[in-house]
Amino acid sequence: MSEVRLEELLAPGVAADDVPELAPLLAARALLSAFSTLFHGSEAEVLMRLLVLREIGRESESPRWSPEQLRQRFAFLDTVKLETVLRRLRGNGLLDIGEDSHYALSDLGRNAVAAVGMLVSFSAEDDLELGFLTAQLAGLQAVGSVTPEALGHLLGKLNDLAWHFEEAIASGSEFRIADARRKLSANTRWIERGTEVLHQLLADPEVPFDLARVAQRIGLAQSRLARVDAAFQRALNKIEAQRVTLGGSGISSSDVAGWLRRLDARALAALAADGGLLPAPELTLLAGGHELLDRAELALSDEARQIEADIALPPAEEAPSRNQPEQEDLRLLQHFSQRLARLAKDGSEPASLARMVAGGGFPAASYRLSLLALLADGGGEGGATPADGPIGEFMRLPLDVLFEATTVKVGEDEIAAMSTGLVGARGSLPAAEAVPVLDATETLPDEA
Repeated sequence: MSEVRLEELLAPGVAADDVPELAPLLAARALLSAFSTLFHGSEAEVLMRLLVLREIGRESESPRWSPEQLRQRFAFLDTVKLETVLRRLRGNGLLDIGEDSHYALSDLGRNAVAAVGMLVSFSAEDDLELGFLTAQLAGLQAVGSVTPEALGHLLGKLNDLAWHFEEAIASGSEFRIADARRKLSANTRWIERGTEVLHQLLADPEVPFDLARVAQRIGLAQSRLARVDAAFQRALNKIEAQRVTLGGSGISSSDVAGWLRRLDARALAALAADGGLLPAPELTLLAGGHELLDRAELALSDEARQIEADIALPPAEEAPSRNQPEQEDLRLLQHFSQRLARLAKDGSEPASLARMVAGGGFPAASYRLSLLALLADGGGEGGATPADGPIGEFMRLPLDVLFEATTVKVGEDEIAAMSTGLVGARGSLPAAEAVPVLDATETLPDEA
């Protein structure tokens, strides 16, 4: 059969140069040709080429092989088939042959063997795809050549895992959830390793925007996977609550389902043919002696029938009331009121806002400063106050508060600076300075 040309696969009127997605593949034709050489033909032929190429590349101390050494190393292969494989690998640039007729891996062949070897090393693990992609990304990060395409492959795998786990939870199947949980556990170390790579990547302030954008989306996908294990546990708890135990045997419905899942199709067919799988058990008697006595008592006793037939609601009752409702914690307010009350005594000097407000950190100081604004509402005509209790007592304190337009540096107790002002007995503070109001046409002077 003749080889199909690329132009024959494209739509009429479309050239290969018109498809930008083909450009990187066409630029890597030599590499792709190497993989085409390896994987063209039957499975047996592919295995033969990979075997010969890997064994030649495995000898790192003496990487050059004479024809006689190759025949001795591959004595288990047919000599003619071996020569055919060597000729094909040499003709497609995967093997080099020197003037002394010694074989060695070419640069292209060694790269191909390394790529295949890395995939083979991950093939025995449950986390084949995510482990390979994470290891590839870590290698690219180490040499500073991370690409958006490499990050996109990792993001796609993480989203695929999240979809798989969500499907398992939605199915309600204990076995699918258990399998998904094992898969998550197998991939946990690669998720953690991927997180480390992302931290190193985003720590660079000059990382390109397209890389940072995909890396942030990978971080969100990893966060979703980190929360999946709790969702698995909740789903398993619901299944556990619905599990049925078969009599006093200790065998649950999950045990029966697991046993059936381990049977092959032939065993299931034989079990069905023997009558072991029926929609409902064929039992001639569905009630024992205790059940019959219960039904007989109901039929013979008028009192029992009346109790069963009585569907009236119980009499209404008043809802219990709480004698002591919850009270707001006003200890800080009361303590502040006691401190301010000392300023209202005769002969007491006014105190600065900084001295009265500071103490206990920024939250407490901010709370005290907001309380001083309440003093402007207290002490109305006739002693009326807008509140009773500790708040009302605070508002009735005979104090004045003066806020000035300037600030004073504090530098302690989590306070850098605060407004200048005084707190003192009513009538003991100086009058506040009038703040000039600018006309609409006036402007502020420029600061030096």
